[in-house]
Amino acid sequence: MSLLDRYILRSVVGAVALVLLVLLTLAALFLFIGQQQEVGIGNYGGLQALRFVLLQLPEQFVEFLPIAALMGSLIGMGVLAHGSELTVMRAAGISTGRIGWSMALAGLVLALVAGLMAEFVAPPAGEMARTSKALDKFSNISFAGRGGAWARDGRLLVKAEALSGDGALGGITVFSLTDDNRLELVGHARRGSGREQGGWELHGYSESRFTSNRIVSVGVPVHHLQTSLSAGFLGLAVTDPADLSMRELRRAITYLTANGQDTRSWRFAFWSTAARVAAIPFAVLLALPFLFGSLRAAGNGARATLGLVLGLGYFILQRMVASGTIAFQLDPLLLAWLPTAVLALAVAALIARMRLTGAA
Repeated sequence: MSLLDRYILRSVVGAVALVLLVLLTLAALFLFIGQQQEVGIGNYGGLQALRFVLLQLPEQFVEFLPIAALMGSLIGMGVLAHGSELTVMRAAGISTGRIGWSMALAGLVLALVAGLMAEFVAPPAGEMARTSKALDKFSNISFAGRGGAWARDGRLLVKAEALSGDGALGGITVFSLTDDNRLELVGHARRGSGREQGGWELHGYSESRFTSNRIVSVGVPVHHLQTSLSAGFLGLAVTDPADLSMRELRRAITYLTANGQDTRSWRFAFWSTAARVAAIPFAVLLALPFLFGSLRAAGNGARATLGLVLGLGYFILQRMVASGTIAFQLDPLLLAWLPTAVLALAVAALIARMRLTGAA
C-alpha cells in the first residue's frame, strides 16, 4: 500500500467514522424514545431500555454503513479538494483513475469491517438484546435455544420454533398436562397467529391425545387454542431471518429446502446482507465523479446534503425491495441485489461521463 493509498484511506475512513457516529447517535436516541412506552412492564426499566438500545447498535452499524460511506467519502475527499490537495495530486501526474483506486481500497476496508460485524457481532448482540428484554418484561418465558421459545399457561405449555415472513409464529408445538402433571396431549401446527378475541389460531394442526389404554390422533385445518398467552410474548424470542448471520441463514435455507418449506424470506435475508456489504465500495466511489465534476468547488454542506439525499434514496429502495419480496412473492436473489446493482450502474455511468467530458 503506497503513501497515497494510506492518505486517502485515512481521509475517507475518518470522515465515514464521523458520519457513522452521528447516524448511530440519532438511531440510538430514536430507539430509546421508542422503548419508553414499554418501560415499567415487569422489570423493564430505563437502564434495561438503555442496555437494549446499546446492544442494537451493531445491527444499526451494518444498516447505516453504506449511507455513511457515501456521505463520508464526499466529505472526506471534499476536504482534500477544498485544500487543493487533489489539484496537487493531479499536477503531480496522478490520474483520477489512480485516485479512484485508492478510494475503492478504502471502500473494501469498510466492506470487510461491515462483513465481520454482520457475521460475528450484530447477530449475537441483537439476540442478547431481545432475550434480555423478554426476560425483563415477561417472567413466564423461558428459552429453548436460538430460534425457539417456551411459555407456560397453567397446564398448557407452548413452544414456537420460528417467526415466519409475515410475522406469524411457525412450528408451534402444544403440550397439555393433567392435574397430576401427566402428559394429556401433544399438538403441532405449521403456523399460528394471535386472535382478536383472545387465544391463537393454529393452521395445519394435528394432535395426539393420550388416554388410559390408547392414543387418539386427529387433524384439522384450523384449530382455535384458548390461552391467556399472547403470541407477542413468543414473538420476542423467536428469530427473524434478518437477525441471523449468513452461516445460520445458509443452514436454515438448507434445512427448510430439504423439508419442502418456503425459504423466500430466508434467502432474501442472506442475499440482502451480502449485497449491502458489496454496496459499500460503490458508495465510496460514487464521490469520485462529483469531486471532479459538479461539486468541484462546492462546500462541505452541499456535499453532505447530496450524500444524505443519495443515501436516503438507497435506504428507501432497500426497504421497498424488502417489502416487495415478501408481499408479491418475487425472486429474492434478484431483488436483494437490485439496490446494489442500481448503485453500481450509477457509479459506472457517472465515471464514464466524467471521462468523456475530460475531467479524468
